[in-house]
Parts: sequence; structure tokens; C-alpha cells
Amino acid sequence: MNFQVTVLKILVSYPDGFAVMDDLKRDMAILATSGRDWADRTKRLAARAPDLDIFSHGLVERTSGGWQITAKGRVVLEFMETRPAAPAPVQAPLLEDAAAVIAPPSHVPSFRQPADRAKRRRERRERRREARERARANAS
Repeated sequence: MNFQVTVLKILVSYPDGFAVMDDLKRDMAILATSGRDWADRTKRLAARAPDLDIFSHGLVERTSGGWQITAKGRVVLEFMETRPAAPAPVQAPLLEDAAAVIAPPSHVPSFRQPADRAKRRRERRERRREARERARANAS
């Protein structure tokens, strides 16, 4: 599992792209134990940006009590998730080039999430919370 890709994917799923460290660690643990599919997916995404360093490239900011994905981080993640047009393997451009190709640095569109996606995310969080509470109750 690629740690940096996982951090980007987790942060982009939170409102405003901000997650406190406890939530980030919990979600990371869930994904790390979810099986080969997640590990393979993060490897494929990381292959699109081989020089990925989320902090030095300014893709994630450390803020009080947590981490937040930046607009540049959203652009780079979108680039990594975009399927190549040609079936032949394509060498990924540098991260700076990727951000410049997708959107000019001066204008990065805001990403609105559909209401149903936010609803599903809330429901997943609630199910996780209930599962944690059941596990704690059973452990006692």
C-alpha cells in the first residue's frame, strides 16, 4: 500500500479535505487491512506520479490537529486517477507538469460533491462508528 496516495484519497473524502490525525489513522488502518485490491490500486495510482511527496510538493498541509489536502493535491490526485487515453504505457510527467496540464495554477476549480455521495459517506462513517462501539462492548 502506498502511504502517500492513501493519505490523498482519505483526505479528499472528508468535508473540506481536512481530517484530524485520529480519523486519518483509523481510516488508514481500515484500508491497510482491506486486502490486495486497495494495495494494487494505490500502486497503480502511485505509478502515475513516481516522484510523489505530498508535503514537499504542497499537496497536503499540516494544520492544527490534522492534515488538509490542498487544491494542488486535488489536481494531482485527479491526474493520477485519470485513465490514460492510449492503451500503451505512458510515462507520467513530473508532478509540476501534471498540475500545469490539468489546470493553470492561478485557477483551480472547486470540487463540489453530489449530495448522494456525501450521504453515502455519512452512512459509512455511522456504520464504522457503530461497529467500533459493538467491538468495544464485546471486548468488555
